Amino acid sequence: MDSSDIEKAITASESQPSKNEESYFVGDSKYKLYEDGTQETTEFEKGEVRETEVRRELKPRHVSMIALGGTIGTGLFIGIADPLMYAGPVNALIAYLFMGSLVYFITQSLAEMATFIPIAGSFAAFVTRFLSPALGAANGYLYFFSWAITYAIELSVVGQVIEFWTFAVPLGAWIAIFFVILTIANFFPVKVYGEIEFWVAAIKVIAIIGFIIYGLCMVCGASAEQGPIGFRYWRNPGPWGDGMGLVSNMNTDRFLGWVSSLINAAFTYQGCELVGITAGETSNPRKSVPKAINKVIFRIFLFYILSLFFIGLLVPFNDSKLSSEDSYVASSPFIIAIENCGTPVLPHIFNAVIMCTIISAGNSNIYIGSRVLYALANSGVAPKFFTYTTKHGVPYWGVITTAVFGLLAFMVLSTSGTTVFNWFVDITAVAGLITWSFISIAHIRFIQVLKSRGISRDDLPFKARFMPWAAYYSAFFIILITFIQGYAVFFDFNASDFFTDYISLILFFVLWLGFQAYFRGPWFLPKDQVDIDTNRREIDTVVWETTPPKNLWEKFWIIIA
Repeated sequence: MDSSDIEKAITASESQPSKNEESYFVGDSKYKLYEDGTQETTEFEKGEVRETEVRRELKPRHVSMIALGGTIGTGLFIGIADPLMYAGPVNALIAYLFMGSLVYFITQSLAEMATFIPIAGSFAAFVTRFLSPALGAANGYLYFFSWAITYAIELSVVGQVIEFWTFAVPLGAWIAIFFVILTIANFFPVKVYGEIEFWVAAIKVIAIIGFIIYGLCMVCGASAEQGPIGFRYWRNPGPWGDGMGLVSNMNTDRFLGWVSSLINAAFTYQGCELVGITAGETSNPRKSVPKAINKVIFRIFLFYILSLFFIGLLVPFNDSKLSSEDSYVASSPFIIAIENCGTPVLPHIFNAVIMCTIISAGNSNIYIGSRVLYALANSGVAPKFFTYTTKHGVPYWGVITTAVFGLLAFMVLSTSGTTVFNWFVDITAVAGLITWSFISIAHIRFIQVLKSRGISRDDLPFKARFMPWAAYYSAFFIILITFIQGYAVFFDFNASDFFTDYISLILFFVLWLGFQAYFRGPWFLPKDQVDIDTNRREIDTVVWETTPPKNLWEKFWIIIA
């Protein structure tokens, strides 16, 4: 049998292949290849379903831009308005720097695990395999639900962004139009998704670099209306902000404002873990993923910190536009800065960038949700049919299931539905923090298992820096932020606001206890039961062919990505 004719696949059996065999199919024949070189062949029964693997068709530049573009979204373009208002420009900057350090170590942990076992939806499977099936199922379903609901949020928002220009088309029509477009787009091969995300991320990156250059020019005196701005707004109204207005002591209130901006920073950075989702569909993941991790985190620091720095110079924290409700993008500090400087046309260009960002985010939401379901099914904590894929490697049941949640976007059209919809928004925000904490916890367990089996981390494809202490550091503070993120409700307590702020934590513990009762296994897997071999052997035996760049265009993107 010519090996080039063989396409690897997951077998239709309910049990996974044993560790000394691999399964393939060619035409109507199913093959099992054993380590000793023997081969077993059977024929598919009529009507038998063949479960195929997702395809490794994402190139390094795709992975790099997906990881970068996934974190640059409405959280940056619009979400930094609240930190600027409550904490002031300097306090907000400190909060984003601190949260950036946590993000760095979380991505380091993820890279070490995802390069050792590069599978689709990797960290959803890691929690199941390294901690326990119950924890993995609870974390995975909450994470899936987070992105599925986020898809509904993006659908409801894209029409509101277009309303910056016109109200001629009803919001419900925009929701329906983009629901159809984005759902269909996710049935194309993953390389199409990668290409779309690559170019949209490139637009976002170019826009942010352009704004940083623009901000520098305005600060130095290019604004015809304001002249040299310099550090004018750091002196008046000041660098620290007026706080949250929760207590009478100004210093305490400013500290609470800093805590609030810390929470906003955490929500803004969410998406850094997307490179772990793509690991199973990346060509040469043990080379591409570490490069993406190591490069992207510094770009995130560059774009976020510099953007926030110039926003703090161009927009005073007491600017009334920061709390504007005229339209969805009316409170965007980027657009406010441009309008304050009196630059024509540019606000419309930035609104177009924000619209592209939201459309891109909706496209990613379906992709992420479907791959998380695929990983959960492969880990045995979701129905097996979620592993079924098209001939192009798209897990279609996962795509359909995630897309259906987008219909919840129509809830914003009714007053009563908006209340429930706001609950969903809170679930998505805190669920991301819970996922971050479990990435670090799973990595701590991963390191312990390697040590117990005599495997040196120096021999891994990628060795995370400052571990395991950095994992403890990130896990501690992420868990702390997860529990204190609703602190404001305790100053004027009411049950409705409490459940709104903590519904994700409550839902997680309900899911965990429910799955624990279902699986009836140990609360935490003993080290000798942790599986670090499945899905690794295949990658160990693959020889990846590296195609050198053919022209200047390809060389350019290798440098950029």
